[in-house]
Amino acid sequence: MKRKDDTLRATLLHLARSIADEEGIDAIHIRTIAQKAGIATGTMYNYFSNKEELLLALTEEYWMQALPEINAAITADSFCEQLKELFVFLRDRIDQSAGSLMNSLGGLESLGQTRMASMQSMLEASLMQRMEQDTAIREDIWNAQFTRQQFTRFIMRNITTLLKANAPMTDLCFFLTIIEHTIYGRNSHATGHRRNRL
Repeated sequence: MKRKDDTLRATLLHLARSIADEEGIDAIHIRTIAQKAGIATGTMYNYFSNKEELLLALTEEYWMQALPEINAAITADSFCEQLKELFVFLRDRIDQSAGSLMNSLGGLESLGQTRMASMQSMLEASLMQRMEQDTAIREDIWNAQFTRQQFTRFIMRNITTLLKANAPMTDLCFFLTIIEHTIYGRNSHATGHRRNRL
């Protein structure tokens, strides 16, 4: 079997992304991308067995490239305000081409979720680090049954659910209030201050 060229694969994904951005997901076709790349259609199939696999690779690449942008977009000091910035960033991306890409996966949605697990793990690690840096969070809440890692997974699951449901900001604010009450303490001055700023 002929060895695959990583540079050509990157070029093919770049062409597919350009088509998606300019003409929409439905305009992506294996033959069209092959023509634009100046290669035979058969060569395309050495890299992607079908259009769905191409879209899956494109979606994965899109989110992996978004990770550094997420870090740049989160500028708030408190953990809860950072979560709000993260939610807004992800929702904006989903409203743009990322949402169309994800919806186009059809029957490959479960495979897409598996491939996205590495990106989600990196995002969870980033959230855990941000939680550790927020000195207003009570240290006495963590124990063997209630760890930072479990709490971070809980947060990510709920943010994902809110994004999938296209939930209004009021639902996010309610969720953030629950988090604030949990990690800052119900009567803390910092909690009230943060809630007023949401």
